[in-house]
Order: sequence, then C-alpha cells, then structure tokens
Amino acid sequence: MAKQNVAEQFVDILARAGVRRLYGVVGDSLNPVVDAVRRNPAVDWIHVRHEETAAFAAGAEAQITGKLAACAGSCGPGNLHLINGLYDAHRSMAPVLALASHIPSSEIGLGYFQETHPDQLFRECSHYSELISSPKQMPRLLHTAIQNAIGRSGVSVVSLPGDVADQPAPEKAVETALVTSRPTVRPGDAEIDALVEMIDAADKVTLFCGSGTAGAHAEVMEFAGKVKSPVGHALRGKEWIQYDNPYDVGMSGLLGYGAAYEATHECDLLILLGTDFPYNAFLPDDVRIAQVDVRPEHLGRRSKLDLAVWGDVRETLRCLIPRVRAKESRRFLDRMLKKHADALEGVVKAYTRKVEKHVPIHPEYVAAVLDELADEDAVFTVDTGMCNVWAARYLTPNGRRRVIGSFTHGSMANALPMAIGAQFTDRRRQVVAMSGDGGFSMLMGDFLTLVQYDLPVKIVLFNNSSLGMVELEMLVAGLPSYGTTNKNPDFAAVARACGAHGVRVEKPKHLAGALRDAFRHKGPALVDVVTDPNALSIPPKISADMVTGFALSASKIVLDGGVGRMLQMARSNLRNVPRL
Repeated sequence: MAKQNVAEQFVDILARAGVRRLYGVVGDSLNPVVDAVRRNPAVDWIHVRHEETAAFAAGAEAQITGKLAACAGSCGPGNLHLINGLYDAHRSMAPVLALASHIPSSEIGLGYFQETHPDQLFRECSHYSELISSPKQMPRLLHTAIQNAIGRSGVSVVSLPGDVADQPAPEKAVETALVTSRPTVRPGDAEIDALVEMIDAADKVTLFCGSGTAGAHAEVMEFAGKVKSPVGHALRGKEWIQYDNPYDVGMSGLLGYGAAYEATHECDLLILLGTDFPYNAFLPDDVRIAQVDVRPEHLGRRSKLDLAVWGDVRETLRCLIPRVRAKESRRFLDRMLKKHADALEGVVKAYTRKVEKHVPIHPEYVAAVLDELADEDAVFTVDTGMCNVWAARYLTPNGRRRVIGSFTHGSMANALPMAIGAQFTDRRRQVVAMSGDGGFSMLMGDFLTLVQYDLPVKIVLFNNSSLGMVELEMLVAGLPSYGTTNKNPDFAAVARACGAHGVRVEKPKHLAGALRDAFRHKGPALVDVVTDPNALSIPPKISADMVTGFALSASKIVLDGGVGRMLQMARSNLRNVPRL
C-alpha cells in the first residue's frame, strides 16, 4: 500500500470528524489537498466561484446540521477571501474548520509572491489559528483545531504550506479520539438557589429568548406557564421560540414588533435566556435582570446583571421548573398579550389596503405570499438589510422551518452562498434565498455554482434597485440618499442565460403563480420581483441615532410595517385571556 502524504492524512482526519464537503476554489498551493479529496470517497470538493461563498456555505451547513463543516482557500489572496464568511460563521457560533494553504515553507517571512500570514490574519475570527510547519505536527494540530471548532462552537483555521502537504505523512500518527458533540452544562446549586429566590420574590417575570433556546422550547413553555411570564425574543431566537407559544409578545430590537419592549421594561424581573442581544439600549436599566447562557463571556456584557447563571437554557430550566412556586395571577401576562395584539392590529392596517394591486409591488406582500407558499420545513436564508425586516415579520416559524442569516455579523451578500451550503445537506428539502438586489449582485457569480451542481435553490429577489437599508439610514440622518442606486439588469434573463429557471414579476397578480412555478421546478430558479423602494413606513418621531449602526437611544419603535401572520398568532393567544 502506498504511503500517505500529509494532505491525504489531513483529509482522512476531516472525514473521521464527520466532514462531508470541502468548499473552496482550487489553487497551486492547495493541489495536494484537492487531489487527496479527489481520491477520498468520503469527502467531496465543492467548487465555488469565490472563496467568500465557500466560507458562508460551510457556516450555513454547520448551522443546519450542527456538525463540523469545512472550507479552503489557496495561499495569499485565495484564503484571504474566506475572512468575511468566517467572521460570520464564528459570530454565529457555527463549527467550521478552514484550511488556509500557504506559500512554500522555506519562503515564509521573505516577502514571497502572494505571501500573507494567515495564522495571524484569522485570529480575530477564530478560536484557534495555527501554522503546520512539519508533517509530524499535523495530526495533533488538526485534532486540536477540530476540537476547538466543535467544543467551543466557532471557527478554527489551519494554515498549511503546499510543500508540507505534499510530504510523506508520519508512519505512526496518533489517532486521538475526536470530539463530535458538545456536553450539556448544568449551573451550580448556588446559582439555581439564587435564581429560584429571585423568581419567587418577583410579581411580574418576563423571559427574553435568543438562539440559545434551541432545543428548549418545551421547557421554556412549561416554565413560562408556571410563572405566568410573557415571552419575547430576539431575531435569532424567533425560529426556536415563537411557534406554539401562548405567551408570545413579539420581538425586540430595530426590527421588532408587538409588546416585547413593554414586557421587558414593565416587569419586576427580566430573565435573559440564551441571548447575546447586542442592542443594550433596548434593555431596561431599572429592573432586576438575570441571565442564563452556556457561554460565560456573554454574561453581563450587554446589561448590568443581578445574577449571572452559567449553563444550558434547557438544563437550567429543568432545574428551576420543579422548584419555583407557581404564580397565581395572570394579570401582567394578560395585559402584555393584549398590548401585543393591539400593537399588531395597528401596524398591519398600513399594508392591507389594496396591497394586492399596488405597483411597484410591496415587498411585504411578497414576503407574505412566500410565507404561505413555502414548505413547512423550508430553510430560508436571508440577506442583510431590508430582507431581514421581511423575514422577521413575515416568516412564520413552526419548529420545522429554519431561518439563517448574517444576523450578528451583518454582512451583505450572505443569502445565496448560505443557500448553497444549506441545500447540499439535503437536496430534497426546499431552500429559499431571500435576496436583495444589492446583496445578490455582490456575489452573483456563485449563481453559476447552483447551475453547475444543479442545486434546486429558489432565489426570491427583492429588487428595488437600491440599497434600501442604507437609504433609510441616510433619510433618518437628514441626508439625501447618495450612492445607493443600483442600475440592474433583468435578473431573470441573467438566470436563464446561466441555464436556470428565471421569471420577472412586475405585477402582484403574477406573483403567486411565479413562485409556485419556481417551487415546482426541479433545478435552480430565480424569481426577480420588482418591489417598491418606498414601501417602508417610518414613524415621524425617530431621530438619526435610532437607526445608525442599528442602535436605539430614545424610542422603542424604529421601523413600522406589516407583520403578516403574526397578528393571527397574537389573536389566537388572546383566547387564553379571561374575559372581564
């Protein structure tokens, strides 16, 4: 049997860690690794058109599967292109292993062609970033990188010179047992005792939930029912906590709606569950706050805490539920549920009058129709900007759908590449990219990746020929919009020229049929919807610092618009409120 080289051993270790795809663009320094992938049936090389796409795709795959995903870039400019997608994966706590191939080892530090120092460049967007300088070092270093990515939920980067990758592997490399899943973390008894005491002493408790409530829906509902608590959520908590929730009071933040703001400010005790919600101006400073998070570095960095609890949300609630006293009064909860429904009644009216006849098409109408027609287990990938607004307010969670976006890093152009990674995990599952024309055109080259692999991703393009969120920020700041206009082609014609299904929609009456046709199409499809750039309604009392940088300083409401089926959910929850 021929002796393995370092690249072959590298790929074998990735396969043993559960990696099934390596997203990237080939290059000379990567040749040994790419050839090793070619000869390894357990791992596929996914050829994208831009390395940024590779990193976004790997991050999305990791978020969908919860398992390690991988991407690669060749030396210098190649791996440098990975950095934006890796920042997003790291901030989304997605376990991703990135291979940054390097210049010849003898030339490092000598200003060689395409020289960078990837082991240094990627340190800010990774838990672990190291250079392999010898074959004997590789197995243990790669194992360490994998365990950092999986165990700490984030990115690890391994820099590997091409000449080292091509050298013979050590004959007796130690096969260390690999971490493939994370443990649950139970808080200490002292913290549980203190939290029970705080909850029992409070008359009005509110829960505010983030992505850390994934897998804890049943426990959150049981706990909220016992302490009669309204339940609000951040954007990343929406998919995990809003469905089948009789205590729902909506979402807080710039894109928020309903009574979440009131519920968090009018309670006696606010419990933050698995959220690193970044906009501290939305959080109260005059109520007691307890925070539960499995990541200790998140505790207390957004607000002053009265109690910090280090632990999984699910395990913590399992400890609390049998110990806290059941509260008798529903007065606070019912008042917040009523406020929530009333708030949604007000905003929904703006987009229910002849919206199906409005030209250019209201983007809210597009999002509402999409929500109704998409599969019950669809994966939505969402571009940053106005698409975030429509996803936050119109996509109805049900416990089976997924909504993925650059919700923490806030990068443009994420929806298409994330859809690639999501679709590779299951070709039979519907994947819908909600793209803005600005974001789509930024990485439009990787539409060709959909065609090359015949990935059945459906792109719904919200085409208002502008950078809408930036225009809003300028408007709020009292500035004329400048540099925000896009001169766009007929994107549907571009899609057809690439060999995909493409249709352009300019009238509302054609929208539903176009979406149905796209969903029935077995390959990639793009629906180019010409939308109204002036559709967003803005309350008159907002000021510049309320929107700039997605920060709020004085008002609880920043953006006003429709809320789709959220109103129906709020009305159904009102059935639990006793009639007076």
